[in-house]
Amino acid sequence: MQQTYLSSSTNKNGASGSRWRQRFNGWLPAILLFFVFTLCILPLFPLIGSWNDIEAGLWQHLWQTELPQLFTNTILLIVLVGSASFLLGVGLAWLVVMYDFPGRGILQWGLMLPLAIPPYILAFVVLGFTDFGGPMQHALNTIGLGIEWLPDMRSPFGVSLVFTLSLYPYVYLLMRSALQRKGRSSYESARTLGYGKIAAFWKLVLPLTRPAWVAGLALVLMETLADFGAVSIFNFNTFTTAVYKSWYGFYSQNTAAQLACLLLLFVTLAVLAEKWGRGQGRYEQSGAALKQYRQKLTGGWGVFAQVLAWSVFSLGFILPVIQLIVWSVSSFERHTEGTLNLLVNTVTLAVLAALLTLMIAAIVVWAQRQKNSKPRAVMGEFSQLGYAMPGTVLAVGLMMALNIIDGWIADIVNEKGQWLATGLFALLLAYVIRFLRIGFGPLSSSMGQIKPSIIETAGILGAGKRERLFRVYIPLLRPGVLTALLLVFVEVMKEMPATLILRTYGWDTLAIRIYELSSEGEWELTALPAIMLVAVGIIPVILLIKKSEL
Repeated sequence: MQQTYLSSSTNKNGASGSRWRQRFNGWLPAILLFFVFTLCILPLFPLIGSWNDIEAGLWQHLWQTELPQLFTNTILLIVLVGSASFLLGVGLAWLVVMYDFPGRGILQWGLMLPLAIPPYILAFVVLGFTDFGGPMQHALNTIGLGIEWLPDMRSPFGVSLVFTLSLYPYVYLLMRSALQRKGRSSYESARTLGYGKIAAFWKLVLPLTRPAWVAGLALVLMETLADFGAVSIFNFNTFTTAVYKSWYGFYSQNTAAQLACLLLLFVTLAVLAEKWGRGQGRYEQSGAALKQYRQKLTGGWGVFAQVLAWSVFSLGFILPVIQLIVWSVSSFERHTEGTLNLLVNTVTLAVLAALLTLMIAAIVVWAQRQKNSKPRAVMGEFSQLGYAMPGTVLAVGLMMALNIIDGWIADIVNEKGQWLATGLFALLLAYVIRFLRIGFGPLSSSMGQIKPSIIETAGILGAGKRERLFRVYIPLLRPGVLTALLLVFVEVMKEMPATLILRTYGWDTLAIRIYELSSEGEWELTALPAIMLVAVGIIPVILLIKKSEL
C-alpha cells in the first residue's frame, strides 16, 4: 500500500514537473524575444526624451547659421540622388534584360559591382582624381585641353554623382530581377493591345514592376540619409554631420539627440513612402524565370547602349579600383604595420558582431516559428528597426541610454563608473541592432523552407531531437546561416559613423583610418585600407549576382 502511494506521488510530481517544463519551454522564446525587442528599441527612448530639455540658445544659433542649410542640402540630395538612381537603375535594367548588344554578358553583372565600393571611398577617389593637381587635371593640361570647363566636384552635383554611382545598383538589381520575370511578356502584351513602345513601358511594365524599383529606391534614400563619411569628405553639411558636430563640437548630447530625431523623421518618411509605393503590389511568379528573346541593338542605338553602360560601369567601379591600386602601390612604403593592426581589429569586430547578430536573429526566427501571433510579429518587426536608423542616430541614442543605465548601476553598487557605455559592449550592441535585419532575412528564408511536415516525417521515422537537429535543421539552414554571417561581416567592416562615435581606445578600424586620412586630404595613404574594404565587399555582391541570374 505504501509503495502504491509513493508511486502515485512520484507520478504526480513527475507530471507536474513535466508540465512546468513544457510551460517554460513554451514561454522561453517569448521571453527571449521580448528581451531582444527591448534591447533593439533602447536607443529610441533617450532620443525622444531629449525633447524635455531644449537648449534654446543653441537651437537659435543653429537656426540662424546651419538648420536652413541642413534642410536644403538634405532635401536636394534626396531629390538628385533619388531621381538619378531611378533613371540609371531602371534604364540599365531595361537595357540589359530587353536588348542584346556587344558586351551585354559582362555588363549585366558588372553593373552591380559598384555596390562593393562604399560612398565614402568613392568620394575621396573622385576628389583625389579631379582636384587641383590630380591625375585628371594633369592629363588635361598635358594634352592642352585646359581645366576651365571641368565642373566643381565640391558641390551638390559632385556629392550626388558619388551617391548615385555607389547606390544605383540597388534599383538596378531589383528591377532586373523583376523584368526577368515580367519583362518582355508584359511589354509584348501591351504592344499587342495597341500601345506604343513608350506607352507600353510607362503604363504597364513600370506599374507591374513597382514593388521592385520602389524597394530599391527606398534603400538608396535610406543609405543616402544615413551616410556620414562621403558628405564629410565633400564638406557638404547634412543632418548626419550636424549630429556629430553637436556631439563633439558643442558637447551637447540633447541637441545631438534632437537633431538625430529630425534625421530619423526623414528616414521614417522614406520607409513609409516605400510601403505606400509598393502597396499591395506583387511581382511573384511560380517556377524559374523563362529565358526571353532579346531584340538586337545595332547601329546608333547599339553604340549609345554600349557607351552608356560602359561609362557607368567604368566610373562606378573600374576607374576607382584602378586609381586605388595605383595609389596603394605608390604609397606602400609609407604605410606602417599599423594598417595590419587595423585589419585585425576590423576582422575581429566583424566576426564577433556577425556571430552575435546571427544568435539574436536565430532567437527572433525561433520565437516566431514556435508560435505565430500578432504580438510576436510586432516585436520581431520592431526588433529590426535598427537598419532604418542611421549610424549616427543609433550611436547617439545608444550611448545616452547606456549612460543612464550606468548611472542606475552606480547608485546600486554605490560606486561611480561606466560598465556598459565604454568598451566593446556598446559597439557590438550597436552593430547587432543596426544589422539584425540583414541577419534575419536569410535565416528566416531558410527556416521557411523547413515545413512542419518534414520534421513530423523525421519523427515518425524514429529520429530523435538531436538527430533532427543535425540531419534536418542544420543542413537546410546552412545556406541561410552562411549568407547571413557573410553579409553582416561585410556590413560591419564598412560601417563608419557608429564606429566613429562608439569605438573604444585601441580599436580603430579600416573605416576609421579611411575617414581620418581622407579628412586630411591624404588620398594616396587612404588607398590601401580602402582597397582592402573593396576587396572584401565584392564577395556579397558576387553572391547577389549568382542569386539573380536566370
